[in-house]
Amino acid sequence: QLLEAKASLSLAQTRHALQLQQAKAQMNNMVPKKQFEQLQASLREEQSRARWLQENLHRQAEQAHRQLLRTQEEHERLLQAAMEQAEGLESELRSAEAVLADRAAHLKDTQAQLSRNKLLIAELREENRGFAMALQAAELKQKSTEEKNQVLEEQASALKQLIGKITPASLS
Repeated sequence: QLLEAKASLSLAQTRHALQLQQAKAQMNNMVPKKQFEQLQASLREEQSRARWLQENLHRQAEQAHRQLLRTQEEHERLLQAAMEQAEGLESELRSAEAVLADRAAHLKDTQAQLSRNKLLIAELREENRGFAMALQAAELKQKSTEEKNQVLEEQASALKQLIGKITPASLS
């Protein structure tokens, strides 16, 4: 529209200049007054139209400029928001990476501790087997000792009875 208005303005100015030259030429050739007045009225109309087109063109240029400024400001605002969001995401990513690195180190430590614990458990199981065998041997020995003790107690009881029978007979 702007280009069209400029073209119309340029065409109107050219026509205007041509008509002005024609009018001057005709005046030199003694143009009749009525024709001169018509040309003058036509010239005023064309000048008025040219002014209107120029003002319209100026208004459209100002509107386009304002719209361009608004669009540019909106783009700058959106770009700023996107940059802030990107910075926030980068910060969150760095924090998440740090947390993950910390957790990975903790898991590595835990895994090392778990491996040591497994070795200790295996050693303890081996010791327990030894203790169980020793306990079993001790239980067998205790049972054997208890059986011998029982035999000895029975023998002691039998001896007491025998002594109890022998002592009164030897006193008499």
